Amino acid sequence: MAVKIRLKRMGAKKKPFYRVVVADSRMPRDGRFIEEIGYYNPLTDPIEVKINEEKATHWLEKGAIPTDTVKFLFKNLGILDDKKTVKQQSEIEA
Repeated sequence: MAVKIRLKRMGAKKKPFYRVVVADSRMPRDGRFIEEIGYYNPLTDPIEVKINEEKATHWLEKGAIPTDTVKFLFKNLGILDDKKTVKQQSEIEA
């Protein structure tokens, strides 16, 4: 099972906001997901992003692959400097 961290579209027509979810890559975009780890609202000024860092790093350590947009959000929040950094931290703890 390939697990991805991706966006799930919510909101009304022409007024989207997104939930950041961990989902099986075979599921549809707005379909079933494993866990919700945050949200992203691009329409507010400034853009509103809230992600649970503990859950995000937990899933990254388990091998979940973030999509390009989620990777950009993680880098802006400082959750993901490099995928190698997250793996190195998990190897040190083990």
